[in-house]
Amino acid sequence: MTRVVFLLVPQVHLLDLAGPAQVFSTAADLGLDYRTEYVADREDVPTAQGLPLRAGTEWPDLESGDLVLVPGWRSPKTAGGPRLTDAQVAQVQAHHARGGTVGSVCSGAFALGQAGLLDGRRCTTHHSLQDELARRFPAATVERDRLFTTDGRVVTSAGIASGIDLALHLVAVRHGPAAAAQIAREMVVYARRGGDAAQDSAMLRHRSHLSDAVHRVQDLIDVRFAEPLRLADLASAAGVSERTLTRRFTESTGLTPLRYQSVLRLERAEHLIAQGSPVESAARAVGFGDARMLRRLRSARFQS
Repeated sequence: MTRVVFLLVPQVHLLDLAGPAQVFSTAADLGLDYRTEYVADREDVPTAQGLPLRAGTEWPDLESGDLVLVPGWRSPKTAGGPRLTDAQVAQVQAHHARGGTVGSVCSGAFALGQAGLLDGRRCTTHHSLQDELARRFPAATVERDRLFTTDGRVVTSAGIASGIDLALHLVAVRHGPAAAAQIAREMVVYARRGGDAAQDSAMLRHRSHLSDAVHRVQDLIDVRFAEPLRLADLASAAGVSERTLTRRFTESTGLTPLRYQSVLRLERAEHLIAQGSPVESAARAVGFGDARMLRRLRSARFQS
C-alpha cells in the first residue's frame, strides 16, 4: 500500500488539495493500492475558500514508497504566510531522508523551502509567486512557466489545477501511462500535460482585455480553429466591419484574427506531436493543408 499524506496548513486552497486527492482516490477505486491521509497541527483546518476541514494530528508510520504532499495556501506574500511547525519540518525532512518522496502544490513549495529541501534543486510554483520563492530560497533553482518539476524525490507543481497533472505524473511513474490515462478519463481530464508545458494556454493568454466583441470572436475561433474561417463571418459574429474587427482584435490581443487562429493551431499541433502523432497527421488534424506550414511555424517558434 502506498500512503499519500497531505500536510495541511491554515488557509489551504481547496483545489490544491482536492485535485491530487481525487487522483489518488480514483486510483484506489480502480484497484491501485493507495490510501490518502490528512495531517495538520490542529484538527480543525480553515481553508482559503471558507469551508473548514478536519484532519488528524498524528503522523502515520511512513515508508520510503510513501508520498508527503503539501497543498498551497492563500498567498505567502502577505505577512510571511503560514509556516510549518518545527515538528512538521522534522517529519518532512525525516521522510525524505528515509528515501521517501515529498511534493508541493502552488505555495506549498515555500514549506519545502522552509524544510531545506529546495536547496540545490529545481522547483516551481504558481507564476505569481516565482519571484518571491526565488528571493526567499536563493539556493533553489526556480523554473518558470512549467507545470511541475521533479528533482531528487522532491516534486513541485505550479498550483491549482496543475496539482492534478503532478499527481497523474506520479501515478504514471509508478504504474505506467495507461493507468494514469484511465484515471484522467474517469476524472474527465481533457488532456494530460507534461511538466514542461506552459502554465497558461494561448486561449487564456490573450484574454485579459475588456472588448466584448473580440471575446465573442475568440470564442468562435477557439471552437472552430481547425476550420477555414472567413474574416467577413467573424466580423458578422462580432457585429462590426472587417476593418474594425481587425483593428480591435489587434489592439486587444496583439494579434490579427488569422494569426490568433494559427497560434491555436500550432499549440494544439505541438500537443499532438508530444503525444506521438507524426507531424503530417498533426498538421491535418489542426487544419493545415499539409505539414509545410506547420514546420515553418514550429521553426520560427524555436528560433524566436
